[in-house]
Amino acid sequence: MASTNGKAPLKITDVTLRDGQQSLIATRMRTSDMVWIAGEMDKIGFHSMEVWGGATFDVAIRFLNEDPWERPRVLKKILSSTPLQMLLRGQNLVGYRHYADDVVVEFVKQAAQAGIDIFRVFDALNDERNIVTSVKAIKECGKHAQLCVCYSLTEPKMGGPIYNLDYYVQKAHVLQDMGADSICIKDMAGLLAPDDAYTLVSTLKKGLKVPLQLHTHDSSGMGMMTCLKAIEAGVDIVDTALAPFALRSAAPAVEPIVAILYGNPRDTGLDLRSLLKLAQYMEETIAPKYREFITTTRFSTIDTGVLVHQIPGGMISNLLLQMKQLNALDRLAEVYDEMPRVRKDLGYPPLVTPTSQIVGVQALYNVLFGRYKQITTQLQDYCYGLYGKPPAPIDPEIQRAVLKSYKKGKTPITSRPADLLEPEMENAREAIKEISHDIRDVLTYVLYPVNGLPYLKIKYGLTPR
Repeated sequence: MASTNGKAPLKITDVTLRDGQQSLIATRMRTSDMVWIAGEMDKIGFHSMEVWGGATFDVAIRFLNEDPWERPRVLKKILSSTPLQMLLRGQNLVGYRHYADDVVVEFVKQAAQAGIDIFRVFDALNDERNIVTSVKAIKECGKHAQLCVCYSLTEPKMGGPIYNLDYYVQKAHVLQDMGADSICIKDMAGLLAPDDAYTLVSTLKKGLKVPLQLHTHDSSGMGMMTCLKAIEAGVDIVDTALAPFALRSAAPAVEPIVAILYGNPRDTGLDLRSLLKLAQYMEETIAPKYREFITTTRFSTIDTGVLVHQIPGGMISNLLLQMKQLNALDRLAEVYDEMPRVRKDLGYPPLVTPTSQIVGVQALYNVLFGRYKQITTQLQDYCYGLYGKPPAPIDPEIQRAVLKSYKKGKTPITSRPADLLEPEMENAREAIKEISHDIRDVLTYVLYPVNGLPYLKIKYGLTPR
């Protein structure tokens, strides 16, 4: 890295091996394809590399037949100079429901031991109660807790009664007071406009004492412009990916940012030729293996409709794959139109896992079967309050209809959802004691009992591969 000499070089977090491939190829990249490239990426001088979390855990056991715990352990040995980063969904961890506190604490402990240095933690509803346990656990492990404000909109731009400047400033300061080592603006759907990025970043930089990072996607085509305005406003770190796994519904590409800032007071100090060599390897050696997962539903490389339907990059590839399997791709436009209606019904939640799946699947069901004629259990859990407090009230009529036949009750809870959960680890240990006593296997099972158990039987040779 180049010396600062009184300047303020921009730091770069690379997300190629996690969010980049999740956004573009449904997280199907195998660990074996990361090994050589990771060693070369370690020489670049990235601030950190995001390599785990999000959907990587689920996909490993469902589709790749890989032990998800091995990836950070393998990469940690290779990435000796670069901190490893993961995405943690607060009380949801890397799953799709809230887990008991004992599961959260043990998961964080094992992730830290596996090699994770920076935990990027968010809650899909920006409900701070849902990240308290994970933040405490991260701190006890002596690791970096990066806490997120999920960026969303109800208007074409930042503003309106919910997602205005005061909302984001207040949320960021709450996270700082909770012990955040850094704050991340998590713009998962590429909704943050360049001028709003400048306003938001410059305002936050005046009041925050911890570093500020920007995570955005190029889904709407604004990603690079948004990054540049955030850099101009003083953001400390931005997320990027190598070009073959950047743009479209993924993060902005690192190469143009490095080139643009060359000789600038915010020069990254990263070597462009080395980055181009890595991108060429990705393009020629790795990407061709996963072409079947690249969406070809449109000619355009961006989806300006995201400014309305707000589907995040990490979900688009999976939604399209699901619709393809249902032979329903011809109804994609209807699903996109239905998404904002469902989101309004549910109190305008930010669309990020798991709320993006809850809203997205319900929108799909509404299109295929009629509005709220078929309801998922996850939607019932959401309306009951098991995911936390939405930014705005849920439509009372929709809420009553959804909870009409709900087994847990018809009156929504108002407490922290995890307070209602009994400890889970002991029962999980008992459930797989004939297969394994490894604590990481226990966590795999408790996180994904339906898919985790068959995977563990395959892992230990109890059923055929």
